[in-house]
Amino acid sequence: MKILAMGDFHGKFPRQIESIIKKQKIDLVLVDGDYPPFSLKKEFFKNVYAKPNLNLWDFVGKRKYMKAVIADHNAAERVIKRLNKLKIPVFSVVGNHDHIADDVMDIKKNEIKWKWAQKRLNYVGDLLKKYKNIKRIDYSYARFKEYIIIGARGHSFPGKVKSKAYKKHKAKLERLFKKFSKQNKQGKVIFLIHNSPYKTKLDKVTAKDAHKKVKNEHVGSKMFKRIIKKYQPILCISGHIDESFGKQKIGKTTAVNCGAIHDGRCAIIEITGKKVKVKFIKGLK
Repeated sequence: MKILAMGDFHGKFPRQIESIIKKQKIDLVLVDGDYPPFSLKKEFFKNVYAKPNLNLWDFVGKRKYMKAVIADHNAAERVIKRLNKLKIPVFSVVGNHDHIADDVMDIKKNEIKWKWAQKRLNYVGDLLKKYKNIKRIDYSYARFKEYIIIGARGHSFPGKVKSKAYKKHKAKLERLFKKFSKQNKQGKVIFLIHNSPYKTKLDKVTAKDAHKKVKNEHVGSKMFKRIIKKYQPILCISGHIDESFGKQKIGKTTAVNCGAIHDGRCAIIEITGKKVKVKFIKGLK
């Protein structure tokens, strides 16, 4: 089976994707999330990042915030429309820029007082429901031929292992891997996640413009690392840390950070029996 693994679109969809699928005879597309751009990225890292209980719109104003978010979400939908037109199945999870973070920290209901911003939190997730060729599978699964793809979204940091959210979502993944233990032993289970596994070469922040609190730190998911080590799926596909694209063995699992498609990167992964072959693509526009 041949997989095209990609994600971290941030509003971009390279024109070569369709031809790659045709020429390489790709069977399946797996997407690790992050559909919209982040137009207010600089303002966020300057004013809000690592500062709990602060809202970006308090610094830039609600009008500017709304305009930026709507534009970002419109760009996300353009990407999703392109994916939906592909002539092969697409399975996807969502990422941190898709604004769903309840799996890694305890979030109180109605914590965001501004109703407009609260409604927008699930916008990309709800948007995916409109497009029938894309199946969202975070904390769920999909079947493709003899393979099972188990998904999880993850956010942008390791996660608090004693939090209720961590325990709840880890239990969901445990149930899924136990449900498909037979297929997993046969090398037929693939783990699709957004954030990369913790303390690997796939999750280290080395970007020049990285925030000083995370520069040269590992920010991958502890939950996903523990699941991989325990259940050893044949393949794990992730992204999130754009500069840490590559592959690494975690026990018997081939873990792949496929890189960011907005940087022109993705990966073609071929599974033959219990052998996994990875080819990285770069320079897409």
